[in-house]
Amino acid sequence: MQPINDKDNNRNSNAIPRLLLTAASSGSGKTMITCGILKALKNRGLNCAAFKCGPDYIDPMFHRKVLGIDSYNLDTFMCKRTGVRQSLLSHGKNRDICILEGVMGYYDGIAGISKEASAWDVADTTDTPAILILDCKGVSVSAVAVVKGFLEYETEHHIKGVILNRISPMMYARMKQMIEEQLKVRVYGYVPVVSECVLESRYLGLQIPEEVEKIDEKLEHLARVMEDTVDLDGILELARNVSAMQEDTQVKEHLLNLSDTLQKGIRIAVAHDEAFCFIYPDNLEILKKLGAEIVTFSPIHDRSLPENIQGIVLYGGYPELYAKELSENDSMRESICHAVTLGVPCIAECGGFMYLQERLEGSDGKIYDMAGALFGKSYKTEKLRRFGYIILSKGTVFGHNVGNITAHEFHYYESEECGHAFTAKKPMSTRGWECMISTDTILAGYPHIHYMGNPQVAEAFAGACRRYKEKD
Repeated sequence: MQPINDKDNNRNSNAIPRLLLTAASSGSGKTMITCGILKALKNRGLNCAAFKCGPDYIDPMFHRKVLGIDSYNLDTFMCKRTGVRQSLLSHGKNRDICILEGVMGYYDGIAGISKEASAWDVADTTDTPAILILDCKGVSVSAVAVVKGFLEYETEHHIKGVILNRISPMMYARMKQMIEEQLKVRVYGYVPVVSECVLESRYLGLQIPEEVEKIDEKLEHLARVMEDTVDLDGILELARNVSAMQEDTQVKEHLLNLSDTLQKGIRIAVAHDEAFCFIYPDNLEILKKLGAEIVTFSPIHDRSLPENIQGIVLYGGYPELYAKELSENDSMRESICHAVTLGVPCIAECGGFMYLQERLEGSDGKIYDMAGALFGKSYKTEKLRRFGYIILSKGTVFGHNVGNITAHEFHYYESEECGHAFTAKKPMSTRGWECMISTDTILAGYPHIHYMGNPQVAEAFAGACRRYKEKD
């Protein structure tokens, strides 16, 4: 199959070519099929960008590390709708295609009782056509009823097509005919059972790329399969036939006005290795827009923090899996503890928060010494402790009142001291609790924060870094 010409110099620059791949539920093959299609399109020489609906870190890691494709999160709760549109606009310009991967079931949103923050919400916010991936194992005619239900549930459903997963070529021909005859939707192909390409799960989602044996070979094989079984030309045509997205004037002006608060000359050290890999690229880009130079380092492999820094960021990841290695790196632990104690501004989220404390129970059940900049021990529990979106209120960030903060939590670990600086409240619920440690130089706790929806957090952090530099 020959690729169609996707280069259109007359295309409106805001008519971002885009498509959302979604499903009826988790476990339907979204990630596998998304990666396969991205790999096949990249093999054609197309300039692709990937996006993940929701707060998940793992799927974008596959897009970036394995496929070599830029990947970003689109979350209408944490980033708000204006932030989602701005992110897609800024990262989608000059791309041949943007593939958005859904989350859970298409309409599944906040608290399991709302469409807000669902994949549908992202499609509706960005006016993006969606293709429904349907797991056909063990079903036949019933699959038609499932598609019909998705089309009729919401008037503006945005579903333009279907891909059938785990189905034989013979059964596919019959199913395609039934669906297209009975419903106003196009079938864009199928994926047969490809057992060697299954991506296993772990408790925080999928395995990280480094853990999947022969991942490059698996995705190359998957891409070859999809060239034969999926109508990639049709998908490209659908992605190009989209409306122009309107830039949000208020958001655009705010981003442009960041120059008014530039903290020029500050260097921020960001942990990035096997243990600390949960990073939203937009967060780093916003810090750069604020004038920061980002310097990455490894708490596992490097011996000390980078020199001449005015800020430290320890995002989340899997420190419990590397507790022994982190503990054995005495000089790095001492370097971080000394810097934080000295007053270098520090953000520590989830895994980074656990590392900043005194001790950590590793996945092997042993207790290991950590940085010791904060009191307490983090330990594993038998069940999920916190999961889902939260709104943080009644607290300050680096000494500034920044208003409510939208955030997300997902952790099995608990800590002896989670902090009391903020009140966390579940949206659409009366549940709430105190959390996070916040001082003029530290913001630490289990919540993950996306700066696209909370730029005031990044601005407060950059300001603290500037003040430290001026004092130093």
